[in-house]
Formats: sequence, C-alpha cells, structure tokens
Amino acid sequence: MPSLSKFQAQPEIEALPKHERLRTYIMRELDAGRLKPGDALPTEHALADSAGVSRNTVRQALSALERSGLISRERGRGTFVHGEARERMKSGLDLFALVIPETRAGFYPSLQRGFHDASTALHNQVLVCDTDNDPFRQADALLQLLDKKVAGVGLVPTTLPATPAHQIRPLHERGVPVVFCHRRVEGIQAPLVSFSALEVGRLAGHALIELGHRRSAFFGAHRGGFGPLYEQGLREGLRAGGGDLPEEFVRFDTTHKITAEHERFIETNLAEMLRDASRPTAIFCPFDPEAELAYLVLARLGIKVPAEVSLVGFGGAWREGAITRRLTSVTVDEEELGRRAAQLLHEMRMRERPLNDGTEILLPLSLSDGETLGPAPA
Repeated sequence: MPSLSKFQAQPEIEALPKHERLRTYIMRELDAGRLKPGDALPTEHALADSAGVSRNTVRQALSALERSGLISRERGRGTFVHGEARERMKSGLDLFALVIPETRAGFYPSLQRGFHDASTALHNQVLVCDTDNDPFRQADALLQLLDKKVAGVGLVPTTLPATPAHQIRPLHERGVPVVFCHRRVEGIQAPLVSFSALEVGRLAGHALIELGHRRSAFFGAHRGGFGPLYEQGLREGLRAGGGDLPEEFVRFDTTHKITAEHERFIETNLAEMLRDASRPTAIFCPFDPEAELAYLVLARLGIKVPAEVSLVGFGGAWREGAITRRLTSVTVDEEELGRRAAQLLHEMRMRERPLNDGTEILLPLSLSDGETLGPAPA
C-alpha cells in the first residue's frame, strides 16, 4: 500500500473525525488506482503507526470500508482490497434513496429522520424523493435512481393507483436492494417494515368503547392503500364492545393528498352527520393531518372537542405541531421504521440477505396521551 505520509496533510477533510479522514484517504487511493483490487493492506498496527493514529481509529475506518464492500478480511491471511472495489465505488454504493408520497406532513418527517440517521451511521448519503403519491412521478424517480446507481431504495409505494410490479423489477434486475415501508407491491418479493393497519383501527375502536362511545364516524382521504383496513379494524374494535360503525358514517374522499378541497369535503360531511338525530359521538381519521382538519372544522361548527364529539387520529410517536400535540392518536414509531429499513438495505447490499428476502417487520402501536378523547356525552 502507498505511504500514508500524506494522510495528515489534507486540509479539506481535517474537520472530519480521524477514522473518517483515514477512510476517505484510503478510498481516494483506491479511486486514483494507487491501491488496486487484490492488494493486501498493512496490519492494524502498521496502519496506525504510518497514519499516526490509534489502532481503534484504524479499526473504525476498516470496519466502515468493509461494510461498504470495498475491503474484505480473511481470517489468518489479512485484509485485502475487494476485487470489485473500484466498480463498487463507481456504482453509487454510498447512496441510499428514500422514495415517499409526502415529505412534510404526518409521520413522513419522522420516517425520513430515522432513515437518514441509520444510513449516516452506516456511512451512506441519503437522497429523498417526494412522489406526491403519483405513480408516474414515482416511476420517473426510480428510473433516475437507477441511472445514479444507488446502493438501495426504501419505498413507500403509491396508492392511487397502486404501484405496478414493473416499476420495481428493473431495480432487482440491476441488483439494487429494495425495502418496502408501510405496504408491499404485489408481485414483488422484498422485505417489508410496517405496522398492522387493521390493528390501528381496532386500537382506536377499543379506546372509544372504553369511554362509552357506541357510534363513531370514519373519514378517509381515499379507498386506496390501507383505507379499507383502517375502516374494518375500527368496526371490529367497536363491535367487540357493543358499538358500531354505521355505513352512513363512513366517508371516503377521492383525493391523494390532504388539501383545502379535502377540508371542504370533511366540513360538508360532518355538518350533515351532526344534523342526524343519532349522530356519532366520535370520529376516527387514519392520518393525523386529516384529524387536524377535522379538529378545526369541528371548532368552526361550534362543536366542543371532546365534550360533544371525541376525535382520534393516527400518526407518528414523535408529536410535533400545536394541534398534533393535542390530538389523541394511535401512534407508531416511524423513526424506528426508517432505521429498520436502512439496516435491511445495508444487509442486502452486503449480501447478508437476498434481494427477494421475505422478512416482514411489524412495529408495535400505542395510544398518545392527547386531549381530544373524552367520555361519550349522555
């Protein structure tokens, strides 16, 4: 291996931790061709002396290079530059992509944070693509990611319409790992990190029953994705305690995003329901931004929450925003979901799992301690 005498004289990276500086230096030597595939690296002790760092720093740098597939350690023989190291460096190996329908609302900011933190710990950069729940935008994003030769893709598939399998197959054909978040794509075998949508509805139903609610309303943005499962779970949770979710109190819009038009949809339908002699005493919205709209609409209609109508949403465990903090919601730890997705991508990239691994991880659910759920009015 070339001398590491220049390692200490790199002002452009001197702000990095020493193990990152050493890792970057070795990668530059690889890129320049001064280190070649199959070359043996010096021992940890020799590297530490040559670079003027501790052996622990050397171990950290080598571990990161090994995780990236650029070097390999052979017991009893030593550490060698991987035969495909230069190709792997050119393949965008240090770039993970997260493709999601929304970047700003609901639990998606937490999902991004968890994915980014875990990817950074694994020495990967992160590229986030917002599809606006549009399958054509998603298809274009995936094609561009193929062109960038990303190391792996975490994907929350679109729901209007559902993501077709032919958008994912080219990634697998090029050896790019894919991890599905929230939901799968029919016809594609890949790991999934998600939660039980059915259990989300059940948990909301049980919480309402415990406080005496027997009639609830359900508002969904559209019937795609998990919408029908949320509805079914809520109905099951209510009926288990002697309550019900009448069909006339189930309202689905046809939008793919929480918009001003959807707010008008909620207001029109809520006003109609509340004129009913047997009006609902509670409302469940399976997306926190939608529950926030319902909260504001109820206030405009002069309905007190929760004294007259209770409100339950669904979102991330990290409760941000003035209204979100007040909402009582079923919650899932989306940061952990993002971390799990990045870890699975790393394991597939390192060939510890096959691309068609069928692992399914369902995260636990809980109920937030909000202010919008109270006893059913007499």
